[in-house]
Amino acid sequence: MPQFERGNWSTLPIERVFVAESETSFLAFPEVARAIVIFGAGYDWESLALASWLHRCRLHYRGDIDTHGFAILDQLPGYFPHAASFLLDRETLLAHRSHWGDEPEPARQDLSRLRAQEALVYDDFRFERIQPKPQLEQEGVGLGWLTEQLHGGLLDR
Repeated sequence: MPQFERGNWSTLPIERVFVAESETSFLAFPEVARAIVIFGAGYDWESLALASWLHRCRLHYRGDIDTHGFAILDQLPGYFPHAASFLLDRETLLAHRSHWGDEPEPARQDLSRLRAQEALVYDDFRFERIQPKPQLEQEGVGLGWLTEQLHGGLLDR
């Protein structure tokens, strides 16, 4: 993503950056003042980390709620220690049970950089405590839920 390195982004009043791992979630993301949404880094945080201006922003990662979503999230602190997950939580998962699917090839490795609540949900997934191979793709999270979570306190932090 060299455009993030070379652009004159640092002069813009951007305070928050949301990373969405799906095109649909990226395109449907509600407008947030002084924020931008980046479409998916996947496992490639290194290229985003080269953009020095991103390190001064609040960074929020939003991926699928499945083992690979947490594995991607686990890499994030190595590049952006101040970053946080967004909607990768038990409350979001349980509120959207009707949209659950099956994760084809779950990850099972230990993830050492997740926050405590993220690690609990990840362990529920990898040890199949909720159901075998659960997955909630981010497109399954309603726009109303997303907007409510954005304006229900996240933007005040």
